[in-house]
Amino acid sequence: MGELTFFLRLQIQQSEEGTFICQTKYTKELIQNFGMSNAKSIGTPMSPSTNLDKDEQGIPADETKYRGMIGSVLYLTASRSDIMFSVCKCVRFQSAPKESHLTAVKRIIRYLIWTVSHGLWYPHSNSFKLEGFSDADLAGDKDDRKSTSGTCHLLGKALIS
Repeated sequence: MGELTFFLRLQIQQSEEGTFICQTKYTKELIQNFGMSNAKSIGTPMSPSTNLDKDEQGIPADETKYRGMIGSVLYLTASRSDIMFSVCKCVRFQSAPKESHLTAVKRIIRYLIWTVSHGLWYPHSNSFKLEGFSDADLAGDKDDRKSTSGTCHLLGKALIS
């Protein structure tokens, strides 16, 4: 059957040093499909000062377009943990998206232009040291006072969760 190089839009590159998993081709298609090929790239997926809320007075955005964009970038989180937080913040507003929410999703895509070839690196190792990290903000959501939390787990030097 040969060496696995492409599976479910995941590109897999194996070497003696380890395995690299990315979605470069899918990311380039996503950028092109949403007409952002000529957009200026940006270094962060979301500004630290961005506070997304329901924006009830805002201009409504096209729900179909918004959901398509969110679904596409959400699929990227399989190999792009760097966008997980920003994408999950935007997913909350799928039922009634506003222009401010659409702007936040477009910023994520502009970040993807900057980091199109990023992915996950799994180096070959005999280390099975398991480490976990977590963070949370208690009642940090402006609308419903829900908390936001996140975790990551490393096995040796490889991110596994």
